[in-house]
Amino acid sequence: MVNKKLFILIFISALLCIGYMLLPGVSSVSSDGMTLDIPDLRKRLESKVKESGAEAGLAFKDLESGKSLLIKAEVMMHAASLMKVPVMIEVFRQAEQGKFQLDDKVLVKNEFKSIVDGSLYSLTVTDDSDDDIYRYIEKELSIRDLVHRMITVSSNLATNVLIELIGAENVMRTLDALGIHNMKVLRGVEDIKAYEKGLNNQTDALSMIQVMLSIVEGSACSERACEKMIEILSRQKFRDKIPAGIPDGIRVANKTGSIARIDHDAAIVFPEGHKPYVLVVLTRGIENREEAERLIAGLSSIVYQRVVGLSSDRK
Repeated sequence: MVNKKLFILIFISALLCIGYMLLPGVSSVSSDGMTLDIPDLRKRLESKVKESGAEAGLAFKDLESGKSLLIKAEVMMHAASLMKVPVMIEVFRQAEQGKFQLDDKVLVKNEFKSIVDGSLYSLTVTDDSDDDIYRYIEKELSIRDLVHRMITVSSNLATNVLIELIGAENVMRTLDALGIHNMKVLRGVEDIKAYEKGLNNQTDALSMIQVMLSIVEGSACSERACEKMIEILSRQKFRDKIPAGIPDGIRVANKTGSIARIDHDAAIVFPEGHKPYVLVVLTRGIENREEAERLIAGLSSIVYQRVVGLSSDRK
C-alpha cells in the first residue's frame, strides 16, 4: 500500500512539473528542448572572431529565454549607417506627436550645413547607395518614402533631408529618454569638416541592441509604429551579413552599416516557433568588405543554430 501511494505521489509530481515547464516564458530552452548554453555560445563566437583577426563588438538577446550575451559590447565605433535606425524612430515619434504626418511631402534638396561652421556641403550620387533619389532633387517626396529609402537602400540623401526635418538634437534626446546614453547621432552623412574634427556618429553594440530592442519590445513608439518600423527593416535590400547566416524563409529585420574598414549589422530575427532574438555585430579593421560580410554571416549562423537547438558542427 505504501509503495502504491508513493508511486501515485511521484506520478502526480511529474505531471505538475511537466505542466509547469509548458507554461509560456517558464522554460529557457530552445525549440527542440536543448538549453541555450550561453558559455558555449560565447566560446564559439569568440573563436570565430579570433580567427578573423578583426576587432568586433557583439550583443545578443533571446526574447524566448531572456538570455543575453555581450562580447566587447561597450567598444565604441563609428556608427556608419546604423545611426539611421534611431533617426527612423524619431521620425515616427514626431509623427505621433502631431508635428507632421508620414504622408506629408517635403522638398528634396542637396545642400546641408556642416555642424562645424555652418558652411554648405552636398552629397554625390557616386557615394550613395540610392542613386534613384537624385532625380527628385528640387522635387517633393513623402516623409514615408524618405524613411523607406533611408532604411531599405540606406539612402544618404534621404537621411540628411530627414535629419534636417527632425533635428539631430531631438534624436539624441529620444535616445536619452530610452536609456541609451552612449550612442551619438550628431549629424547627417558626409559632413567632411565634422569628420575631420572627430565629430562622428558613434555607437557600441550594447547601445545598438538597446535601439533594436526598443522597437521589437514596443518602447520606442506606439505598438503600431513599432510594427511599421519592423516591417520597413524587414524590406532591407542589403542581406549579406546577419541574414546570410540564416536559412531562407526566416524573417529578418535588419540595418547594415559600412564605411572604410567598418562593417556592422543589427537585426531582429524571427525563428519559426520561437520568439524573436536580436543580434548586433560591429566590426573594425577588415580591409575587404566581402571578408567582413562572411565573418558577420558566420557569427549569425552560430547564433541561429544555437538558438534553434542545432549543433553548429552540423553545418
